[in-house]
Amino acid sequence: MTEVPKKWYVVRAAGGKEKKAREYIENEVKRLHLENYISQVLIPTEKIYQVKNGKKISKERIFYPGYILIEVALTPEIQHLITSIPHVSGFLGAVKGGKPVPVRMSEINRILGKVDEQAEKEEENITPYLVGEAVKVIDGPFNGFNGTVEEIIEDKKKLKVMVKIFGRKTLLELGFVQVEKE
Repeated sequence: MTEVPKKWYVVRAAGGKEKKAREYIENEVKRLHLENYISQVLIPTEKIYQVKNGKKISKERIFYPGYILIEVALTPEIQHLITSIPHVSGFLGAVKGGKPVPVRMSEINRILGKVDEQAEKEEENITPYLVGEAVKVIDGPFNGFNGTVEEIIEDKKKLKVMVKIFGRKTLLELGFVQVEKE
């Protein structure tokens, strides 16, 4: 079969149900053998890092909550199929009953570039600190204390922070994720 020309569109989905809607769309594509018409269904995400109970965890955060990007050769039948999927409320830019407006390729490249940039960056440079900078401890037994950065240990991603505890200055060694800039 010949390749059908496709364009990118934005589909509105129920907030928090983007992954479920994408799953439904992908299942329908497989079930109805529409791989020639719908090639990609994307939810742009980024990885964020948080500290919970003293452990660093990574979570995925959606760049545009409530929206899904889809590369599709849009025919009236496929448009109806997509809008009839659970958790999907329609296409962005579609006038009632009309054909939706495709997203410019420059916008798609910018969005996809942002996602790729995040993937490359990963955990490298979580937060750069400077010696002498004021920081606040946000995790561990000294949570809530303020101090200044005395030394940066890049390879271990740790800081030596001078805090005042009961009127005495004390040097603490903390991870980058255990402090935040004031």
